[in-house]
Amino acid sequence: MSEKEYKLSPVGKVQAGQDGYVLKIASKYRNALKGLDGFGHINVIWWSHYLDTPEHRGIMESEQPYAKGPSTLGIFATRSPLRPNPICVSTAAVLSVDVEKGLIVVPWIDAEDGTPILDIKPYHPSSDRIREVKMPKWCQHWPQWYEDSGEFDWSAEFINAR
Repeated sequence: MSEKEYKLSPVGKVQAGQDGYVLKIASKYRNALKGLDGFGHINVIWWSHYLDTPEHRGIMESEQPYAKGPSTLGIFATRSPLRPNPICVSTAAVLSVDVEKGLIVVPWIDAEDGTPILDIKPYHPSSDRIREVKMPKWCQHWPQWYEDSGEFDWSAEFINAR
């Protein structure tokens, strides 16, 4: 397999504040927001810049990150931001879109203030929702729906959160 390098350019940044989160889109990408205001959710692809180090990129396994999970998991079996390429994907509800100012207001996203946004795609059930999802036994009790995740006790699921 030949290796090739790819250049990624952020389209914006996450702005986290006391009132919630705003995805600030760079001026040259603002026209790409047209028509997004009709969608209730988006998939945000972002770069985990705080964990972009050779050491973090070299982590291929994690020692029991989940309380009910196996003693070791390969990094591709987790949603950890520690990855060979620290690309993360989050689904976020859209509260409002301002094309002129380049702002998407979301109630919450699991990214830090200043996180580079690589891309945004509308969430669409025909391509993003699966009717019969298969999950390992150790995480089958997790919420089946995004809307239920907010009330779920995630701290009980992670070893480091205890």
